[in-house]
Amino acid sequence: MNILGIDLGSVQTCAILAQKSEEGLKIIGFGKSKSSGIKKGAITNIELASKSIEEAVADAQMMSGVHYDKVIVSISGAYAKSVDSIGVVNIPNQEIGIKEIHRAVSTAKHTANIPSGYEIIHVLPYNFKVNDLEHVEDPLGMSGNRLEVSTHIVISQEVHIKNLKKAVELADLRVDNIVLSGYASSIACFDDSEKELGAVLIDMGGAVCDMVIHAGNSVRYNECLQIGSVNITNDLSIALHTPPKEAEKLKLNYASLAQNENSLIQIPYMGDEKRKNEVSIEVISNVIYARIEETIIILAKMLSDNASANQAGAGIVLTGGMTKFAGLDKLASAYFDNKAVRIASAKKDTMDGFKEIFDDPENSCAIGLCLYGGGYFTPYELDSNEKLRYKGEPEIINKQIKQNFVIEEYEEKEEKLEEIFQDRQIFDEEKEEIKKVEVKKEKKPSSFSKIWNKIINQF
Repeated sequence: MNILGIDLGSVQTCAILAQKSEEGLKIIGFGKSKSSGIKKGAITNIELASKSIEEAVADAQMMSGVHYDKVIVSISGAYAKSVDSIGVVNIPNQEIGIKEIHRAVSTAKHTANIPSGYEIIHVLPYNFKVNDLEHVEDPLGMSGNRLEVSTHIVISQEVHIKNLKKAVELADLRVDNIVLSGYASSIACFDDSEKELGAVLIDMGGAVCDMVIHAGNSVRYNECLQIGSVNITNDLSIALHTPPKEAEKLKLNYASLAQNENSLIQIPYMGDEKRKNEVSIEVISNVIYARIEETIIILAKMLSDNASANQAGAGIVLTGGMTKFAGLDKLASAYFDNKAVRIASAKKDTMDGFKEIFDDPENSCAIGLCLYGGGYFTPYELDSNEKLRYKGEPEIINKQIKQNFVIEEYEEKEEKLEEIFQDRQIFDEEKEEIKKVEVKKEKKPSSFSKIWNKIINQF
């Protein structure tokens, strides 16, 4: 089975093709394109966004040489909210199976206070209770007459989900699942000990910072800060009065937060690129440092105001393109109450593939999407299609996709057969006409035969 993960970001679109076999998952295709028609995680132009998807997917497919079986697409946390809900069901046969767990999780979904105009992306159970026994990790196979589940439900506005699906479908793809981008990144970056102790993941991207808190074997909290590396580019462009393209180059070339050089460099002037302006590297470094420091302070404030952050015993994991700034982890640890902070890219022990793809923190979300499609998710959850997902579930490729392909193929064949039958019918009719003409010709006597008959009759 080939899984296509599409991370539709505000700055770039990343597509990764992973192949799942008995040996495990392996990355076989990779593609990136500059994002267009997307701002702050929301689609502002469906046609431009679909072209970005199409370009990235085309590169991934060209590299792999195979087609996809499953498509998993990320949705930004900028327009996602969450609600918590509890579901309680009776167990008549006193034996808890998959059906009973499904009933309990579905009950939590139905009793949740979901605002009008919102759709469910994930229903994530984080705590089970069997009778009076609390903090049950996995109730499957246990005996009891009452099952209670506490869930964290991730929701997003219907219009954002519909626009996302339209953009993907316009690129000739069909969406199997939509996954919260921060959740996907956590799947790629967290190890087992961090999941067990609880940890915070912050995906610092181009336009937004997605945050999730993982505790109790599941996601307990998700939030988003609409600040990213694009803000640094804008700050440099405004402060130095240089074009945004040049500001982007400066950001990438002087990405170390520890730089404090007084040497001067020449940069083009905004509106007149032939005119040059001298700027010290120290000024560039100060502008970058100020924006990153502000971003970390806001993120630290968001965590301090949330009770779930106290359960993050393993500390804070940072990933995403913005983490490429050297010295970011030391700066972050000073503001996150001296909690353990590490810069992470996707783990290599869950998937094989190209080292360069794993080492780049920009690819964490796309790799996480492929892992999600391959079965690396929380022990139980209702996905964006409101279907129960669980460990060890049978592999199901989207039947609707296959059915549509079969129907389309059948209709094409049927049309071709109709054309052949019509051509055959026309041919048969023409053949009959020719025969009739030949028969008429045979019946009609020639002029020579007429004269010969007259001579014979005289004698």
